[in-house]
Amino acid sequence: MPTIRRRKTKAGISFPKSLRRPKPAAPVDESGQVVVRRRSRGIYLLPNAFTTAALFCGFYAIVMAMNLKFDYASIAIFVAMVLDSLDGRVARMTNTQSEFGAQYDSLSDMVSFGAAPALVVYEWSLRGMGKLGWLAAFVYCAGGALRLARFNTNIAVVDKRYFQGLPSPAAAALVAGFVWLMDDLRFAGTDLSWAAWVITLYAGITMVTNVPFYSFKDVNFRKPVPFIAALLVVVALVAISSDPSKVLFGLFVLYGLSGYGVYIWRRVKGKPVSIVQTKDEHGDETH
Repeated sequence: MPTIRRRKTKAGISFPKSLRRPKPAAPVDESGQVVVRRRSRGIYLLPNAFTTAALFCGFYAIVMAMNLKFDYASIAIFVAMVLDSLDGRVARMTNTQSEFGAQYDSLSDMVSFGAAPALVVYEWSLRGMGKLGWLAAFVYCAGGALRLARFNTNIAVVDKRYFQGLPSPAAAALVAGFVWLMDDLRFAGTDLSWAAWVITLYAGITMVTNVPFYSFKDVNFRKPVPFIAALLVVVALVAISSDPSKVLFGLFVLYGLSGYGVYIWRRVKGKPVSIVQTKDEHGDETH
């Protein structure tokens, strides 16, 4: 008597080969070719929600500047900075990175850190300077656009430890922080037109230079740190909460000047000044 090969299931029950359920046939088109079903390209909600919130803060800053509420406008730009630092981290943590998110983030940055600070400082102080005022605001706005475009095109060839030029959020904090501090001290913008003009031009031009600014991207927050590090974080939070406008503006002034210090230090040490390179300092190729 011929034997029939039987297929054993995980439960131990065997079925004849003739009783197996046939696999569903792949769909074909009119020409007989197999149709490959592609997954629909959706938009990840969580990281893009942070980007949208940052975009809203930039728009809100512009509206508040038009209503002459410069303290609200400056604070909104700082809130946009916090949200902008979170959207990328959330996308990496949830594995929801996408090309759409990257492009959307750049457009949001252009509004929050390019157009908004330029309009805020123009309405606060530069309007009374005539052509010199709006030209300085335009230099800042154009510098922000060029900075973001260069960042997107050079992201694969730039040393991750440094930014090429002053990052746009830091430039926005430099301009908005000055407006916030002076408004908090009850100084009129018209009395500080030249100081605002110099800071706006400095931030706009420094964004498009090749001066290296430390990026803090090589800091691993998952590794254990000494107890003193936690204490320093507490001290920093207390200092910021005690007088936010003074402390934040002071910190970003130091950061805005630090790039030139790194530039001089690397030149004195004989290290390559440009951070756009295909080989690292030890001669190994970077990938």
